Amino acid sequence: MERTREIALIQMRKSVEKLGSCTQKYGDPTLMRFLIARSMDPEKAAKMFVQWQKWRAAFVPNGFIPESEVHDELETRKVYLQGLSKEGNPVLIGKLNKHFPSKDLLQFKKFVVHLLDKAIASGFKGREIGNEKLVAVLDLQHVTYKNVDVRAFIAGFQVLQGYYPERLAKLFILNMPRFFVSVWKMISRFLDKATLEKIVIVSKEEERRNLIKEIGEDTLPEEYGGRSNLVALQDVILPLLED
Repeated sequence: MERTREIALIQMRKSVEKLGSCTQKYGDPTLMRFLIARSMDPEKAAKMFVQWQKWRAAFVPNGFIPESEVHDELETRKVYLQGLSKEGNPVLIGKLNKHFPSKDLLQFKKFVVHLLDKAIASGFKGREIGNEKLVAVLDLQHVTYKNVDVRAFIAGFQVLQGYYPERLAKLFILNMPRFFVSVWKMISRFLDKATLEKIVIVSKEEERRNLIKEIGEDTLPEEYGGRSNLVALQDVILPLLED
């Protein structure tokens, strides 16, 4: 298995060079995310990697999206960064009832990049950069039709799938109202199989207990069965980390 992995990494690096790019400043853990996302096919992984490099250079030229560029999205205080799960993965929580359809889809995409990059950076402590995964909780409590934003939902997942391969460990969806089931079916059509397999729609008590067990009571806020308080994304201070 280890030998197969090494061969795939060597072949991927060569394929990236053939595409006119370079992997020199990226470690094996980063490249492995692209290989896993493309079923260990070095050529497909190389193509995805080069596309990612071009996207980062164009969309995130400074290495990060500053808060000033996503002020309107942050102002709603709808996303929280709670620390690390029991497995050491950063935990993001989103409250959909605080979101309203974005007038500026570009700013929303920048917001998604901002929150993903910040969450990933919060998981760097003592670990090899490149392996960080995220655990996300999406709370649909008190959601109404006014909060439904299919376009932004799909755009967010497309950013995650296209440019953050193997970053999602699990997504728990809580308190899904009956009317949202048809909305979710529509959104699900745009998700790949690997993403769908990581999504748990929590509806049973056993699933709720698994959520608490996986994230841990010290990290999970009280309203979800834990012991911590919600911490808004912008209230978490991290040293500036460039790409």
